[in-house]
Amino acid sequence: MDLSSSPFLYLFYSCFLLTSAGYIVVQASPLHHHRREEHEVYDHGFSRRPTKLFVFGDSYADTGNIRKSLGNSWKEPYGSTFPGKPAGRFSDGRILTDYLAKFLGVKSPLAYTWMKLGGKKLRNGMNFAYGGSGVFNTLGDLLPNVTTQIDFFEKLINDSLYTKRDLQSSVVLVCLAGNDYAAYVLKDGSVQGLQRFIPQVINQLTLDLKRIKALGATKVAVTSLEPLGCLPRMTQMSAFQQCNITQNLAVGYHNYLLQQAVDKLNNETRTSTFFILDLYSSFTSVLEQKGDSQGILKFETPLKPCCMGISGYWCGSLDDKGAKMYTVCSDPKSAFFWDASHPTEAGWHAVYTNLKSSLEQNLKLY
Repeated sequence: MDLSSSPFLYLFYSCFLLTSAGYIVVQASPLHHHRREEHEVYDHGFSRRPTKLFVFGDSYADTGNIRKSLGNSWKEPYGSTFPGKPAGRFSDGRILTDYLAKFLGVKSPLAYTWMKLGGKKLRNGMNFAYGGSGVFNTLGDLLPNVTTQIDFFEKLINDSLYTKRDLQSSVVLVCLAGNDYAAYVLKDGSVQGLQRFIPQVINQLTLDLKRIKALGATKVAVTSLEPLGCLPRMTQMSAFQQCNITQNLAVGYHNYLLQQAVDKLNNETRTSTFFILDLYSSFTSVLEQKGDSQGILKFETPLKPCCMGISGYWCGSLDDKGAKMYTVCSDPKSAFFWDASHPTEAGWHAVYTNLKSSLEQNLKLY
């Protein structure tokens, strides 16, 4: 089964499309920034730059873990900008993981699947993210959920490949883009029950975050959900002109609970270990400005993807005769989205540019 062409996200989005605007009532911005409880929080920056990056999550962070049989990310034209051929990234080039590594001054961590080929590359950390995964199982046991990804990591610590000291001088990225909800709907979950399911996702994510901290992590970046209603999978219904407001309000419910959970974790431990990378605001800002905050990158039609499937196919798909069933724009740098769900390298760069101030504030690198 090819995850790139799976109905997971489409069903999830369609589910929200069929609900009324009042299904999940969220006022103000989708990610609520509220005052932290009046506890003293001890905030220590790094005495020196972090030496490693460890990554957990899904296709927004996966740099080559997903099986070649499960993802179009191993097919042309993926990877055409970087590294010049398909390499498992769900984009034409670099993604969030790569840009966070750049910010930290380390090389992008090796994908766990290729660990045996790592050698000296292991010193940069490791990427355990798998495209299509979530905090729960999204495709049976074919994809390791975040708990299993942490199991992989814990085994490496038990085998002394990494130490607690390594984690104390590292940054951890936990990146999730909504596959749990898509899988829930696919399993005949009701629209009414979905509102009850969202807190379950946040509760499981909270358990995962606690476990990562217990292993020794001192700085953990957790992504908010991006505006799902703005992904090309849904904006194609309006000829890539309008985002779906109802879906984005639903995303706001997830992000609101996530903010509460992160604040509670930090208050309970009197640390600032966890912080949110606000993908919602970053995506929205780039889409509204049609470019990055520096005015260097321009996306004239930001909701339209560069690589589009034709006749019901997806980016990277071939028909039975081997003919390409997709089209690719002439310049990926002119597009924010690469395919129906994922940004281009240029798109991720624009998002990263918007996230830099948050990274600087939360990581306090000296």
